[in-house]
Amino acid sequence: MVKIVSITPELYEFIIKVVEDKVKEIKVTREEFDKLTKAVKELAQAQRRTEERLNRLAERVEQLAEAQRRTEERLNRLAERVEQLAEAQRRTEERLNQLAARVDQLTEAVHSLSVSVGRLSDVVGYGLEDIARVMVPGWLERHMSIYVEDLSPRFIEVNGSEIQLNLFGIGRKDGAEVVIVGECKSRIYASEVKKFSAVLEKVRKAFPNKEILGFIFGFLIHPSAEAEAKKLGVKVIATYMR
Repeated sequence: MVKIVSITPELYEFIIKVVEDKVKEIKVTREEFDKLTKAVKELAQAQRRTEERLNRLAERVEQLAEAQRRTEERLNRLAERVEQLAEAQRRTEERLNQLAARVDQLTEAVHSLSVSVGRLSDVVGYGLEDIARVMVPGWLERHMSIYVEDLSPRFIEVNGSEIQLNLFGIGRKDGAEVVIVGECKSRIYASEVKKFSAVLEKVRKAFPNKEILGFIFGFLIHPSAEAEAKKLGVKVIATYMR
């Protein structure tokens, strides 16, 4: 036979109080657990985000490293190119120095040639004068009815200045004196005709009352010289004319 123990009001209140305290403790622990769980989840999410950022940062660092590598390669190529250009510049300077030396040699050669040509021109000039002294008198007689016995070099003075003439002579035409002045050039161009015409103007001042006949004698007459001579009243005579 079971003996039933009766619960006094005091005991009942005590039990109720104990139960309520435990329930409160359990409730507090659950809330803390929920908070802890939430915190863990947030930490996990933060960790995931941190890892994602680290991965992106690592990827960016790799990209920068690759860019740095390419930059170094370009710098190396550029340095190599600069070295090549410096070498090319050095060779160019050497060639320029050699060319400058060659130009100096050529300048000296041209100077020597000019001197030789000048001497040759003098020789040719004297030769032309000799030919002119033989040919021109006959040409003047046949083409212009002017008779002159001799043509020779002459110096004349005009207004205090001395003028050298290659050929000079006093001829006659229809009983009147004609002053004949000639110059010899191996090749006769318009420029020679103009210069000689200026000389004739000075000669006219020395013989103001005389007819002046001027001629240029040479191996070759350029067409421009013929036109200029006709305009200025100068005769141009070549060795092949008769």
